[in-house]
Amino acid sequence: MKVGGQAIIEGVLMMGKKIVIAVRNESGKIVKEEIGKIKNKKILKVPFLRGLFSLFYSMYFGLKGLDRSAEIATGEEMKKSETFFSIFLAIVLGIGFFVMLPVYLTGLIGINNDEFLFSVIDGFIRLGFFLLYVWIISFMKDVKRVFQYHGAEHKTIHAYENNEELTVENVKKYSTIHPRCGTNFVMIFFIVAIILFSLFGIYRPLTWLERIVVRIVFIPIIASVSYELLKLFDKVKFLRFLAFPGLLLQKLTTAEPDGSQIEVAIESLKFALEGEDEEEVEYIG
Repeated sequence: MKVGGQAIIEGVLMMGKKIVIAVRNESGKIVKEEIGKIKNKKILKVPFLRGLFSLFYSMYFGLKGLDRSAEIATGEEMKKSETFFSIFLAIVLGIGFFVMLPVYLTGLIGINNDEFLFSVIDGFIRLGFFLLYVWIISFMKDVKRVFQYHGAEHKTIHAYENNEELTVENVKKYSTIHPRCGTNFVMIFFIVAIILFSLFGIYRPLTWLERIVVRIVFIPIIASVSYELLKLFDKVKFLRFLAFPGLLLQKLTTAEPDGSQIEVAIESLKFALEGEDEEEVEYIG
């Protein structure tokens, strides 16, 4: 079956027959927990709708896994109010920094009568902000460890997909880059957004407010299209070169893990694969 995963605090979340986390606690023990299962699996087979639901599940369980991993790794309980505030702040900052500011800066250049050119410049400013953000946080010690666990997750999934026995030595030889990674999805999202937003100016240039509204309202549509393209690039070999920008970006969001981190990823995947055989689900990994 197709599996997917995410890096979390001192551990790895894996999605297989069930959704689980494996986290190394302060004493060095690997703690494994099941945090959920995918429901409404039939809708995950419907083109375009499956992208939205897959993204929702990835975000929902990703946040749940991050909270729980932080508790296990530090031994301190997370308050729900703190989690809610963090999510709210992230959404506000995300809209301000990656939607409103790029539109404002592009407007300052004076390209307001050519929507295609405006969307291209706006899109590249947004992409530039994202790359700068990822590059800056990559120097933080805690983030670097998360990126190492991200690499361990990819290596372990590669080994599983190549029918290798899941041992540290077998997993080590594989790449930290994976074509179904959420990083690829983000890069495809940026490119699709540039193309789609440029179409709104066919009849007339948009106002500043219209541009902001369009960029927020059409996020679900862009996400749906991006997910289908991610699946297409993964399945059709001669199209995989189109995913190269996303693969290159993974050089920033993954790092070479050590043996202990790979061990955590292996334990997470093995636990995710335990249980009764279920209907096939394909995850972003």
